[in-house]
Amino acid sequence: MARYAGVDLGGTNVRAVVADADGEIRGSDKRPVPPDLSTGLPVTDAILDCLREACLAADASPGAIEAVGVAAAGRLDPTEGIVEPTNIAVDTVPLTGPIANLVNSDRVHLHKDVAAGVIGERYHAERNPDDMVYLTISSGIGAGVTVDGSVLKGWDSNAGEVGHYAVDPEGRLTCGCGHDGHWEAYCSGANIPAYARLLWNDADRPATALPIDEEGFDAVDVFAHAREDAFAERVVDRLAEWNAMGVAGVVHAYAPLVISVGGAVALNNEELVVDPIRDRLDDLVMTNVPEVRLTEFGDDVVVRGALASALTGGTGDPADHRG
Repeated sequence: MARYAGVDLGGTNVRAVVADADGEIRGSDKRPVPPDLSTGLPVTDAILDCLREACLAADASPGAIEAVGVAAAGRLDPTEGIVEPTNIAVDTVPLTGPIANLVNSDRVHLHKDVAAGVIGERYHAERNPDDMVYLTISSGIGAGVTVDGSVLKGWDSNAGEVGHYAVDPEGRLTCGCGHDGHWEAYCSGANIPAYARLLWNDADRPATALPIDEEGFDAVDVFAHAREDAFAERVVDRLAEWNAMGVAGVVHAYAPLVISVGGAVALNNEELVVDPIRDRLDDLVMTNVPEVRLTEFGDDVVVRGALASALTGGTGDPADHRG
């Protein structure tokens, strides 16, 4: 019996699912990305092990896999089948070649994680708008976009890097990509602590319950204290302003009917992250304001999108389902 697989390489975990031709998931596996890396090869090995275990759980051999969808965060090189990760400390991770060898099939479809996210939203949702965006606010910020029913990939498969919109003309914070003033430099989970410290110093270091001078200070602390600490509340309010500005740029660029928001920062803090975006958009957007909602698929939206890619020959279009 034919099987189809989806793989998601994130900054913290690797996920894999194996489904039948109807798209029903029969097996899955999840494991941490290996620590203390000098090359990307251990990450590739973890992906292959994860896929093997998902096959085992589905009572299928890797050779029974007809096609695999692969999602990864970072700069893709579709010709070489590799990713330069944004959130794993290695230069490159080989993807499509080793996976194709494992499953003995050249039907391996590589996507950015956010592109897989919008595929997952559109394929698995009860209604499938032709114009929508999946926006992740997590360790990084990015967007997967469908316009007129087509997933935007770009010539090099790297469309959707909206986290690198320049939102701060003063460029006071440097993004992980090396450029200044980017949305991601202020509002991603990895960079919120640096922004909080910047605001704290600007305000002459006011009293705060945030452990702002401690080594382990992170974005979780900011949101945890936002309802009881005036300075933390100020940080969250400023994050909301940048987020709304970034989302307004997405709306003006792509005219989506729906923006579905995922990523750990948004999923864990809907009232403090997603609700303020909704509240501010009317004042920022000159075209139609879309529905802004939290993804219903949680952390699984990307791997479900990778699976949908496998089931549709890489398009992600529900009309192309091959079951």
